[in-house]
Formats: sequence, structure tokens, C-alpha cells
Amino acid sequence: MEISFVKNNKKQTGIALIALLVLVGIVLFILPADYFDNGTPKCVSVILFDINCYGCGMTRGIMHLIHFEFATAWEFNKLSFIVFPLLVYMILWEIWRRFLVDEKKDSEIK
Repeated sequence: MEISFVKNNKKQTGIALIALLVLVGIVLFILPADYFDNGTPKCVSVILFDINCYGCGMTRGIMHLIHFEFATAWEFNKLSFIVFPLLVYMILWEIWRRFLVDEKKDSEIK
């Protein structure tokens, strides 16, 4: 009985996490592409040393990728073209693992 409770709790937590990730993606798509373009930098390397790190502009670059503005995304951070597909892949992998693989294991046990 206890194992079933832990398994159900883990599955519910996974569903909540995936729902949150999908909701964040929808909100970022609804927001305008230049929503994060203005403002002061939050990066420690820029604040302390006035040097851009590899992550500087990643949020803005991914935001422009979401809105299919590839040239602007390239200007903000070239690595966003690698990071964004990896993020999408990781989210889809987690959805597949939690729903399809766990469903097969549950049906085999019964």
C-alpha cells in the first residue's frame, strides 16, 4: 500500500512539473518578443567585471527564437540555437518517460 502511495505521489508531482513547464512556454509565447530586451543586466560577470559570459543574452535569445526572430536571437546569443532545442528535447523526453514508459511498466505489473 505504501509503495503505491509513493508511486502515485511521484506521478502527480511529475504531471504538475510538466504542466508548469507547458504553462511557462505558453506565457513566453504570448508575451511580446522584446519583453526582456530592456533593463539592467542581472549577470554577475557583467555587474562586477563588465565582461559578458557565455550565458549573457540567453533568455533574450530564446525569447526571440520562440517568436521565430532568428536574426535577433543570433545577435543576443548564438548558443541559444543549441540550448533551446535541447530544452525542448528534455521536456519532450520527460513527458515521454513519465507517461508512456511508466504506463507500460504499470500494465506489465498487473
